[in-house]
Amino acid sequence: MNRIVDQIKRARHVFLASHSDPDGDAIGSLLALGLCLGKLDKKVTLYNASLIPAVYRFLPSAKRIVRHMKPAGTYDTALVLDCGNLPRVGEAAAAIEQIPVVINIDHHVSNTRFGDLQLIDANASSTAEIAYRLINALQVPIDAAMATAIYTGILTDTGSFRFSNTNPAAFAISKEMTELGVNPHDVAQHVFGTYSLGRIKLLNQALDSIEISNNGKLSVMTVTRSMLETTGTHPEDVDGLINYARRIEDVKVAALIQEQKNGRGQANGRCHFHVSLRSDGTVDVAAIAGSFGGGGHASAAGFQVETTLAQLKSEIITLAENL
Repeated sequence: MNRIVDQIKRARHVFLASHSDPDGDAIGSLLALGLCLGKLDKKVTLYNASLIPAVYRFLPSAKRIVRHMKPAGTYDTALVLDCGNLPRVGEAAAAIEQIPVVINIDHHVSNTRFGDLQLIDANASSTAEIAYRLINALQVPIDAAMATAIYTGILTDTGSFRFSNTNPAAFAISKEMTELGVNPHDVAQHVFGTYSLGRIKLLNQALDSIEISNNGKLSVMTVTRSMLETTGTHPEDVDGLINYARRIEDVKVAALIQEQKNGRGQANGRCHFHVSLRSDGTVDVAAIAGSFGGGGHASAAGFQVETTLAQLKSEIITLAENL
């Protein structure tokens, strides 16, 4: 921690990035640290390769997040947040490697420990929890805007304090954030309370796509680019849909297959897919994702793959035999 604090204090222009297709933790930790560095009078670029999901656009300074970066030589330090490996950042990964100092801040047990400096705690509830510690170490007072970002990161990554990664620190920090001005009702209304009609239509199609393994222990949900087009939705609208597949009675593992934007036109019908995995807590899906070159947490993980949809479904359904 001390080396990271020293590096940040020396830095002049910092590139802050979190993983593509961001969730609340990726966005919350990005904004919290971005606001913190601003108070230290640092030049800061906030980056994410994807559009910010509509439900998180209420967060203070969310409009500052850009989808492009200046030449790598512009920056002397990069902070990469909530990424188990550098490619999770997206197309900026190669350029980030050219920045003189790369700091890896994460809570995934499968983190590859990339970068020059690491702040990784697999026992943390979220990267937002680690960001909170770092902000305190930098001795920057947390204001209401930063508190809202931290609270949202913790709330969403713990599934409203329902997931197995919920720890005492998650409650303690959230309590402190409310004392600093966070309105839990307002945050919940933005994150969970409002859906577009298109997202409801997408949910309907996603639910219709669910397939269950013969032993009933694994469910597979599929979201294609065609489904997004017909419902007028975007990849960020897929966030959270997998939970419906996970909550089916007797299901131990749920998989969400999502066709990627660049997935069409591949030879022999092959496409690019992102697969999200969720467990009921009895199965280590990080190990499963690892076998496909991905990673994550024991109860939530994912991987990228190029194959045909039929082949991918077959391989995933086969996993049920060992559940």
